Amino acid sequence: MSTSAPRLAMVAGETSGDLLAGLLLGGMKSRWPELTAQGIGGPKMAAQGFEAWWPHDKLAVHGFNMEVLRRFREIWTIRRRLGDRLLAERPDLFIGVDAPDFNLGLEARLKAEGVKTVHFVSPSIWAWRGGRIHKIHRSVDHMLCLFPFEPQIYHDAGIAASYVGHPLADTIPLEVPRAAARQKLGLADGVPLLAVLPGSRRGEISHIAPVFLQTVARLARQRPDLRFVLPVVPGLRELVEPLVRAHAPDAPLTLLDGQSHEALAACDVTLIASGTATLEAALFKRPMVIAYQLSPMSWQIMKRMGYLPWVGLPNILARDFVVPERLQHDANPTQLAADVLAWLDDPARCASVQQRFLDMHHLLRRDTARAASDAIAQVLEAR
Repeated sequence: MSTSAPRLAMVAGETSGDLLAGLLLGGMKSRWPELTAQGIGGPKMAAQGFEAWWPHDKLAVHGFNMEVLRRFREIWTIRRRLGDRLLAERPDLFIGVDAPDFNLGLEARLKAEGVKTVHFVSPSIWAWRGGRIHKIHRSVDHMLCLFPFEPQIYHDAGIAASYVGHPLADTIPLEVPRAAARQKLGLADGVPLLAVLPGSRRGEISHIAPVFLQTVARLARQRPDLRFVLPVVPGLRELVEPLVRAHAPDAPLTLLDGQSHEALAACDVTLIASGTATLEAALFKRPMVIAYQLSPMSWQIMKRMGYLPWVGLPNILARDFVVPERLQHDANPTQLAADVLAWLDDPARCASVQQRFLDMHHLLRRDTARAASDAIAQVLEAR
């Protein structure tokens, strides 16, 4: 192996994983300009020279439902074929980015055959499915943790781990460029704006977007001056547009092509699906209402597996309900509209939560690309 040009394999699933992996690749290429990486990934990774053998959205599923069962054979086949190819080509290191249900099994196979493995983004074993720590021990040589409380959990289990901060905290500015974002979206300073973010996967949009759009319709009737933007993941506009026509046809709602960061920077409040996007909203210092819905079976499974009283990342990091969470039946248009209006009508509360999010931003800003590259270099050297 040449330390100046390591050959890496990577797997990132879904839009959030592609974003994190793209940022990580950028940092590693600053250290190793001749680095090569192949596997499963998306456009952010491709922009860093990554060679995708399968697209990242092949791994995007939602909850525990028939979609997962229908896709299981396809996903299992991809993992087997990928593992065969990686064992034949033997990269210097495999990095699994999130997607633990896919990556941990693949990592276990690779590690057993002598391929070093790093997992970037600790599974939320502190929130649910804590028994996975034993599988992680079999699968992972080094865990890269986004949050400061995580490494101790792994050290106690005999797993090497490093706190590297969150790459989004490095890329999102400490001071929100609100005026520039509003100008880019064509909004005047005084116009109240709600950013609506119902998720990035087809399954979750199908579950969550209808109630979000019903909330938009309700708010448009109650506050005629309120405006709305909904960032749409590339390729999903044909899914979202019929939902808008069905549930909020008369609302002053603009669909954006991507531009979720501009929407978060520009808005006064965001109505947002639980997931990585809630942390992005916190880093943009935006008051938010977190909501989520699953199929009834998925919901029962999640309830039995959960350990914490919070599901939103901002609340988990604060260890407090700093923003409202409305789950399953509580995620209804009446409740969500009331929560949005409560933020809009209470500037002092908004200022308080923005200060808490600024403190959180400082905590997570650790030059993740450099810190992760340092940890990865140690694993490569040990090899």
